[in-house]
Amino acid sequence: MRLSGRNLTCVRGGRQVFSGLDVSAAAGEALAITGPNGAGKTSLLRVIAGLLVPAEGSVALEGGDNELSLPEQAHYLGHRDALKPALSVRENLSFWRDFLGGDTQDTQQCLAAVALDHAAHLPAAYLSAGQRRRLSIARLLSVRRPVWLLDEPTSALDAAGQALFVGLMRDHLAGGGIVIAATHLPLGLDARELRMGGTG
Repeated sequence: MRLSGRNLTCVRGGRQVFSGLDVSAAAGEALAITGPNGAGKTSLLRVIAGLLVPAEGSVALEGGDNELSLPEQAHYLGHRDALKPALSVRENLSFWRDFLGGDTQDTQQCLAAVALDHAAHLPAAYLSAGQRRRLSIARLLSVRRPVWLLDEPTSALDAAGQALFVGLMRDHLAGGGIVIAATHLPLGLDARELRMGGTG
């Protein structure tokens, strides 16, 4: 399996964010997208996720499920945690699992994997920023998808949370998955780097 983007150009608000960009990652590989704010790291992830249409170029996943589009085979974890404060931790994860569909996993096991099983009954509004991030990470586990697109994935996580997430990413890669992460910080695992330019 290999994800490939060729000659990608992104325009937002009439401004060219990046142009002529090639990006690729193979099964079992992590790619760290780095660069200053405004370089287009988040925009690139959103193009790959199908949330933005490139002005030029294309992205494809070779060796995946031919009956599914790339966005249907990818998880996108953005800056916002996309949680309903009034719903419990378990209800939030169950919602996303049912919404995303596909090869779903046991909700309680996913919460245990991110050390939130003890808080399953609590409203999400009661969670700390780090716990909310862990709950968002549990979404990656609740439905199996080969491509993880992560925007500042360790944001709000303490040292223990970061170590836990590194372990989950390593397991995903060991299973033949792909991780593409926009980050200002080291991912904590071996990753090829794609440095993007740009200013502010």
